[in-house]
Parts: sequence; C-alpha cells; structure tokens
Amino acid sequence: MEGGWPVEGGVLLCLTVSLLLPGRGDTFTINCSGFDQYGVDPAAFQAVFDRKAFRPVINNSIPTYVNISFTLSAILEVNAQLQLLTSFLWINLMWNNPFISWNPQECVSLKKLTVSAENLWLPDIFILESMDVDQAPPGLTAFINSEGQIKYNRPVRVTSICNLDIFYFPFDQQNCTLTFSSFLYTVDSMLLGMDKKVWEITDTSRNLIQTQGEWELLSINKATPKMLVGSNLYDQIMFYVAIRRRPSLYVINLLVPSGFLVAIDALSFYLPAESENRAPFKITLLLGYNVFLLMMNDLLPASGTPLISVYFALCLSLMVVSLLETIFITYLLHLATTQPPPMPQWLHSLLLYWASPRKCCPTPTHLPGVKEPVELVGKVSGPREAELNGCPGSAGTQLVDLWVKFSHMMDTLLFRLYLLFMATSVVTVIVLWNT
Repeated sequence: MEGGWPVEGGVLLCLTVSLLLPGRGDTFTINCSGFDQYGVDPAAFQAVFDRKAFRPVINNSIPTYVNISFTLSAILEVNAQLQLLTSFLWINLMWNNPFISWNPQECVSLKKLTVSAENLWLPDIFILESMDVDQAPPGLTAFINSEGQIKYNRPVRVTSICNLDIFYFPFDQQNCTLTFSSFLYTVDSMLLGMDKKVWEITDTSRNLIQTQGEWELLSINKATPKMLVGSNLYDQIMFYVAIRRRPSLYVINLLVPSGFLVAIDALSFYLPAESENRAPFKITLLLGYNVFLLMMNDLLPASGTPLISVYFALCLSLMVVSLLETIFITYLLHLATTQPPPMPQWLHSLLLYWASPRKCCPTPTHLPGVKEPVELVGKVSGPREAELNGCPGSAGTQLVDLWVKFSHMMDTLLFRLYLLFMATSVVTVIVLWNT
C-alpha cells in the first residue's frame, strides 16, 4: 500500500490513524507489518506529523484539555536583592490527539511508543513569572499510547519573580508563585487541568530535591484563576510554593559569635569600676566586634533591613554605651578622689532608695587611689553640704562614698540591661526557629 511497507504474506497488521476535519472524515490505513522486525515506520505517522502546526481537534469549537503538573527537583538560588527565585523543574504536560489511535492487538501488541516532540503539536504553556527564555534541552521525546494520549515531559531551569520578605532572616519563609498559562489560546481553545493531586506533587518534589543546601520545600498549593487581557480570557493554574531557609549556617556563623562577644562584654562589669583595665578591655572587644561584622557582611542580605541587622546594631550600641559608661565612671571616680562635686538632692535620694531604703548612710567604701576623708574635708564647702547629703559625720568621706555608690548603681543597671537583652535574644531565636 502506498506510504507503507511491502507486505510479505501472512496476516496484514494495520495501524489506523483517523484524520477528521470539520465536515469531513478520512481514514488512512497504514501497513505496519514490519514493526516486529524493523521497528516503527515513521511514515505510519507522517499524516499526523504534517498537521503539527494545527491544534489537534475534530471540531475547532472544542477546546483542548491540557493536564499540567511539575516536579520541583532543586532550589538553586534565592536572590533577595533582585527578588528572583531560580529553580529546576520537570514540567509534565498531557493531552489527547484524536487523530491518533490504533488497536494494539492488530499491531504487534504495541500499546505505547515514543515520538520526537518536534514532530507533534505542543501546547504553548509558559510560566508567567519567568524572567528568562525557555532553556529546555533540544531533542526531547513524547509518549503516545494507543488511545491518542500524549505525555510530554521537559526539564527546565526557571528564573522567576518572587516577592521576598527577608525581615526574619535567617528564619524566613518565602512564598513564591508559578503560574502556568497559554500564550495564544484562550479558554475557548484550551482549558488547563491537573492529572495529579497537589499533595502528590509536594511529596514527589520533596523526595527528588537533590540540593541539601540553604532552602527546603515546605508545601505546594494551587489556585485556578482566569486572566482577562482585553476581551480575551485565558485559563491559568497558579501554584504557591512555600520554601524555608535552613538557619543553622547563620546561627553558627553569625548569632553564636555575636552572643559570645556580648556575653564577654557583660562579664567585664565584674572588673572593679576603678580598675584601669576595664576601658582597654572594652575597647578591644568593640574593635573585635566591628571586625567580626565586616568579615560576616557577605552572609547578610544585600538589600532590606532584616531583624538580624537590628540585633547587630543593638549589640554594637550596647557595647558603645558600656564603653562610654566606663569612661564616665573612671572620670567620676578620679574627680571624686581629687575634688568631689556636690551631689544633687534628687540623685542623693534616688541613690539612698536604691542602696537601702531603711538605711540612712551607706557604709564607706575604700578604693585604691582614693584620698583619705581628712584630706577631702577641706575641699568640701562646709556643713551645708553635709546637711544636704543627709548624713552626719565627715562630709568629704560621705560624699566620696556616695559617688562610688553611684558608679556601682550605674554598673548594676547596665549589667541588668545586658542580661535582659541576651535573654530576649535567646528567646526570640528559639521562637523563630520553631515556628
């Protein structure tokens, strides 16, 4: 028969391809008697291949139903500065070609075969959020069964727009969308559906993800909106892909060293306030913390203001305030040993309330380098100051002691502020990590 292979006796095995057009029906019976010896003859499908430029429908008023699913096999990059998600997908498309059908019993039990995709009509499905050209490799094939159902799978690297919120970095979760739609065909010509459940897509993607790096897949959900462009209505399937960053790298390299430096700075309050080593020690810690921030800057997002940046700013501010307080205390104690200034009444009352509400006078404290009270008496204005300080006895001794108590009170308040900040930071990290 014309267009087929020669018949060499025996039962004639035939493959039937129905080409039905509006108002016309033609049936081409193609000889497939050599399939069991020489494989499938490409000429058997030539009539179908010649129609690849046209949508395969019997009646143009009937839309083509295309089932869509995909497998997320890798999360390659999340660019917070450019707001882009780069992923690797296996896109699965399935539709029916009514012009292809055969009886497997009459054709060497052939139920399914593969055909080069370039010889078939392919639905023009694309991802709306994609910012790159389709990078699917050439030479792909499609599966066709005896009932005309075509399955076409293609791998593609997708760079898509994603609205990234990095405020909770490195404990952030991102929700990106992948919207599949046709570029040319409206709902009158093409309708989209799914041959898999969303949970199946999620489970398969989790099992196949090859990267064990920064991101992990949480869930995939879907919606089926319609897109109206002018007077044309297009069908869509929108997938919501939720991913979460693995924070271990950032906790170990950023939060833990920063917490250690702040804790050491807090422990420096156990050094005596009059010690000459406290200020140099705090300066060294402050310089070390700045070097740490410069070295770890590459790990932080290039844009936005995440919560961890606020944390680093607070740590740096606390260390600066602590250094300034140490400088002030050192100057105050030096002044108290040479020419102690009079203490305001409100500060004196606050100090007495803080030290011991039931005790009038604090016990004098001897400091290295502090002059004896006898030497300070002549430098005090007189009994009025002693009366102002609210304690009988040596006015100079009591004044020096009050300023010393004041420095201890400032150290205590700042130390408690450090403890509150560190406890709040630890609780925040635990809550964010577990949510």
